Formats: sequence, C-alpha cells, structure tokens
Amino acid sequence: MATTSNSSFWSRCSGAALLIALAPVLAAPTQTKLFESRQITPAGEYTFGIEGPAADRDGNLFVVNLGKPGTIGKLAPEATASELFTGLPDGSIGNAIRIDAGGTMFVADYKRHNIFAIASGSAEPRLVFHSDQMNQPNDITLARDGTIYASDPNWKGRSGQIWRIMRDASGNMQGVVMAAPRAMGTTNGIDLSPDGRTLYVGESNSGEIWSYAIAGDRLTEPKLIKTFEPDTIDGLRTDVSGRLFVARILKGAIAVLTPDGRLQRDIALKAKQPTNLAFGGEDGKTVFVSQRQGGFIESFRTDVEGREHCLQRGAC
Repeated sequence: MATTSNSSFWSRCSGAALLIALAPVLAAPTQTKLFESRQITPAGEYTFGIEGPAADRDGNLFVVNLGKPGTIGKLAPEATASELFTGLPDGSIGNAIRIDAGGTMFVADYKRHNIFAIASGSAEPRLVFHSDQMNQPNDITLARDGTIYASDPNWKGRSGQIWRIMRDASGNMQGVVMAAPRAMGTTNGIDLSPDGRTLYVGESNSGEIWSYAIAGDRLTEPKLIKTFEPDTIDGLRTDVSGRLFVARILKGAIAVLTPDGRLQRDIALKAKQPTNLAFGGEDGKTVFVSQRQGGFIESFRTDVEGREHCLQRGAC
C-alpha cells in the first residue's frame, strides 16, 4: 500500500482515519518475514564441531565448541556475538544440549561417552551418566518426565542404536539400549512428538527418517516417513503441531515435514552445512541453526512454537 501527499487526500481524512490508513504502512518495516534466515553471529566464532544449540527460558542460546573443542558458548538475547559460558572436563567434547523445565542443562559428551548436567544458575558440569557400551552419545532429546533419549551412532559400522536414560528410585541416572524391531543405520537427529508417544530418528548414512512408538525400553511400530539423499541429514526438532524441522547438511536448508513425512517447505540458509537447530525466543518461534560452514549461528522466524520451548514452559 502506497501513501500520497496530495492535498485533497489530506483534507478529506480526519486525524483518526489517517492514523488507521497509515498504521499498516508504518508497521510493515518492523515486521519479520517468516522462514527468511539471517546470520546473527560472526563467522569463525565456533569450530568445525559447532553443534547442539539449545535455548533457555530467558532467551539465551547455548552452542558447543566456541573457539575450541570442549567449550560451550552463550549468545544472550539481542547480542551479536557469543561469549564463553563454560568448559567441559579435559578430554570431553559436547555434541548436544537440551534444557528441561527446571532450567537444568544436559550435555552429551561424545568423546568420553558421558551425559553432564548443569544446574540452573550454575556453569559447573556434573557427570550424571556414563557408559563404556556407548559408541558415542550424539544427539539427545528430553521427555516430559525427564527421560533422556540419546542417539548413539557407529559411524564406521554405519549402524546405530537409541539409549533410554532415566532416574531410578534412588535418583541416579540409569541407561539401557532400547530394543528395536529393525537394524538401525547411523542414528543421528532425534526428537519426540508433542504428546511424547512417538520418537523420530534420522539415520544419516541412508538419509532416512523413521518414527517409532515408545513402549518402556522398547521401540515399536517402525515407520519410514521420509527418505532424503544419503549423508544429507543431521539434527532434527519438532514443533507443537507435530511438524519436523530437519537440518539438511550439505544442502543448505531446513526441511519442514508433516508428521507423516510430506515435505511442506525447504527453508534456504546462508551456508550449506547446518548441523542442528533449536527453537527459542520469547514465544518459541525463533529457530536457531548451527552452521559448520563458516562456524556461525543463523536464525529465522517460524509460525508455530517449538516443542522444546513448550516443554520448558510446562505446557507440553
């Protein structure tokens, strides 16, 4: 809509009518276009291992490997550069972060096969689970009851498994490899449906995304919901409508899928190697993407709140 300075126009409009007429024009420049990504941190901030973005309820974004392996960076709301949040113990390297409704941060250490917890208000990693049986905890997701599901790929063997990690009666974290009805590929991106009953798992080697029903320590009812080209998928997340957002590494896009696997849209990114993504912002509709090509973070706005943001509010 264009405005005019014609004098007859001004003379016909009352002050109130003029404000109404101009309101959409004045508001338009400040509106953010949905699904349009932009780079929000400087290139080179993070290493080639940039991964695991997660946002807390205050709007801070946390990403692993700021400057060097084994670190966690923090991007405050409205900040244009990340700062060091904490470091993991020597030899540990993070690959995934999730934050629960109480503000506790869980970090998957793929190098030493650990899960660390960092309490709200603290920056001190505390070991809560370790297993020598792991290939490497790669990505993790949290259920409403605090259960952690972790993908555990064997990259050389082009195979993988899923761990279920939860607190026992004494409060200690115990883990078990979930029984699965099929041989899995290199399990990578992982998330739950909004109702917590379905687990989505991406297998990087085949480019396949599978859904499973959860029955305690068992995965059941496997369904192949989408096949991309081999070696072109990494992390994934769900929103509260049940859609899947899939990082298309080497393709420079985030694919948005319906729960049954129909491609709804491809969101073009600023670089070609997105490793993972997270929902955050005040309303949970800002998506942050970790970019391996360039070592920076980019973001875009979406139309539906992310499941992880909803979970933190205790609403999912």
